[in-house]
Amino acid sequence: MSTTVQAPKAIGLTAAEVERRRSDGATNDVPDRASRSVREIVRANVFTRINAILGVLFILVLSTGSVIDGMFGLLIVANSAVGIIQEVRAKRTLDQLAIVSQAKPTVRRDGIAAQIAPREVVLDDLIELGPGDQIVVDGVTEESALLEVDESLLTGEADPVDKAVGSQVMSGSYVVSGSGAYRATKVGREAYAAKLADEASKFTLVKSELRSGIDTILKVITYLLIPAGLLSIYNQLVSSGESWRPAVTGMVAALVPMVPEGLVLMTSMAFAVGVVRLGRRQCLVQELPAIEGLARVDVVCADKTGTLTENGMRLSRIVTLDGFDDDEVRRAASALAADDPRPNASVQAIGEGLGAGPGWPSTAVAPFSSAKKWSGISYGEHGDWLLGAPDVLLDPSSEDARVAEELGSSGLRILLLARGDRPVDAADAPGTVRPAALIVLEQKVRPDARETLEYFAEQNVSIKVISGDNAVSVGAVATSLELPGGDHAVDARELPEDRARLADVLEHETTFGRVRPDQKRAMVAALQSRGHTVAMTGDGVNDVLALKDADIGVAMGSGSPATRAVAQIVLLDNKFATLPYVVGEGRRVIGNIERVSNLFLTKTVYSVLLAFLVGLAGVGSQIFGYDPIGYPFLPRHVTIAAWFTIGIPAFILSLAPNNERARSGFVGRVMRLAIPSGVVIGLATFVAYLIAYAGPDATEEQKVQAGTTALITLIMIAVWVLAIVARPYVWWKVVLIATSILAYLVLFTVPFTREFFKLDPSNVGLTTAAFICGAVGIVLVEIAWWISTAINGGQHTLVPASPGGSA
Repeated sequence: MSTTVQAPKAIGLTAAEVERRRSDGATNDVPDRASRSVREIVRANVFTRINAILGVLFILVLSTGSVIDGMFGLLIVANSAVGIIQEVRAKRTLDQLAIVSQAKPTVRRDGIAAQIAPREVVLDDLIELGPGDQIVVDGVTEESALLEVDESLLTGEADPVDKAVGSQVMSGSYVVSGSGAYRATKVGREAYAAKLADEASKFTLVKSELRSGIDTILKVITYLLIPAGLLSIYNQLVSSGESWRPAVTGMVAALVPMVPEGLVLMTSMAFAVGVVRLGRRQCLVQELPAIEGLARVDVVCADKTGTLTENGMRLSRIVTLDGFDDDEVRRAASALAADDPRPNASVQAIGEGLGAGPGWPSTAVAPFSSAKKWSGISYGEHGDWLLGAPDVLLDPSSEDARVAEELGSSGLRILLLARGDRPVDAADAPGTVRPAALIVLEQKVRPDARETLEYFAEQNVSIKVISGDNAVSVGAVATSLELPGGDHAVDARELPEDRARLADVLEHETTFGRVRPDQKRAMVAALQSRGHTVAMTGDGVNDVLALKDADIGVAMGSGSPATRAVAQIVLLDNKFATLPYVVGEGRRVIGNIERVSNLFLTKTVYSVLLAFLVGLAGVGSQIFGYDPIGYPFLPRHVTIAAWFTIGIPAFILSLAPNNERARSGFVGRVMRLAIPSGVVIGLATFVAYLIAYAGPDATEEQKVQAGTTALITLIMIAVWVLAIVARPYVWWKVVLIATSILAYLVLFTVPFTREFFKLDPSNVGLTTAAFICGAVGIVLVEIAWWISTAINGGQHTLVPASPGGSA
């Protein structure tokens, strides 16, 4: 039984001793969070490759004095702002959730108890404890009055632990019942929870195939910009014979469309909208690509307590024993639950299951403790009633003990309701015990847990239940959820340490109990070694390292601050059932970004090709002596060409519903359509420009008409690529394509826009040639799409299979 200190209470440290420890650095100074600072977030989002490329080109355009041709520079701000705002927003939300850092321990100094901030605790401080208090640093118990501590966030074990004088207590746990005081023996980074948080504190980005694929594409483009830029510079400044201002604007016009400037923005926007949608479901996404990562996950490692089950028990049934009436048993049990001054989770479950007590007046009370394993209340003429562990109160050889053991073997928690023959506060209580009933309790399985597991099963996502609780209890929960393999849970103490052998076990088994924190981490690594993409859910400090190592870490909002700090996704309402919505958002993002990537990269391909063709033509003019040729477009031309074929349509398409399953090979699939489409547009545009080009001595009107002819051809085929990417068609996609066509008709026919953007389609012969080149290009792009779809294993569908559907 826990020891109650009878001696005068210790006065704690003196003010001089506290000051000496502060000067020695023996304070509880620990980092608040394990994430990037605001400065690091800003730096990471501003100093990117794409911003550097656009920044240099923007400065070049400004040097010519043509501000309107530098409109693309706004994308530098947009690309940076979206990522910064989202990450800072997530950081601030998490900072508000840091419950432990806000808890103020009561410290006794110079004999006076006062609440202080956790950072102000020093080594050897005497910290008082009461029910619900958080243990903020490691220490040794100095005073104990039936002190019991819940260490489930550290060990995964749900049962409270008795803490007598001299027992160790660890940061991250909290007091369930009783009172006492402990002396701080490890503070700051030396405390148990702080060590785990520190090991997990290094910020790591979610693995994102979309992001890595886009980065790969940007690297290739960066390399292509060098020769294309040199060719363009030579052609514009030497071959074409133009002055430096139009030469520079022509060079920039050639280089800007090579950069898929909106692709990064569209990706961030799609992620950000997904984050907002999930935020409405109380799901905090700390990193934008995390929702993509969860959509690719094929194994989910779920903790039992707090994930599949709620933090509490539920009354299952009452088995009345011989000699007692069922009504009498229920009245006694409800009386004990209603009158317990400090009910634990089991007693609370009885009270919830049976309702209000009969109102019997009590004459004596014996609180529950882990040492004696029973509690009791005397009710005078109504008897002396006990509630406790059957293996303590029953004769082990009795039939009642056998029934209790059989019920307990299925993972249920069994309590014995009994009647004593003396007051419960007597020195020799409980005396002779008469068994009255076995009270069967079970863990509260989340009502949406089964539906969530069924969803993952349908999506071919494996579930591994990993818990620090006993294997029988874990297996019972898994079996109740009809999880395959739940009926033969594995005790993790018997698992092999070798990674290869551990991976073999994990491939075939689904349910594990008595799992240590280091084993959770090893399990994640073993699954990853077999090529699995692993998501880990958890709420306790014991889950931190596994969450950190998993491809996607999912923490519960009510869990420890350390888990919330290292996880990429935090379920603020603690609902495991939110994960299917995260998967759905991930699929929408992946499918739509792949869709719009076709638009942006098609533009990159035709821009690179057109720049090379014009540049090589310029070099050829120097070698063979024919008329030099300049770049056909101004920067404003390439800007408006992207408005209604890429920019606005891509934004709308990136937010559309999309239920396609996540597949690997993003770059390959995109380039199989983007390359042939871009080649067709580049060649057709160049041919149209050659037809319209009137030579180096052409008038300004002829130059504008030649550029307009090439632009019409480019826009025609680019709009058709948009129509291909939008398939299968639903009404709003048809409206989107029609609106794009209408917008270009306005730009080319309204006098103000024609003048502003330097467009002149008035030459009927050249405009007819532009339409013919565009029509040929459309046919070739359509053929390329059919071939690409066949290679990618898709279907040539023009309309969805069901009305209103969307692909």
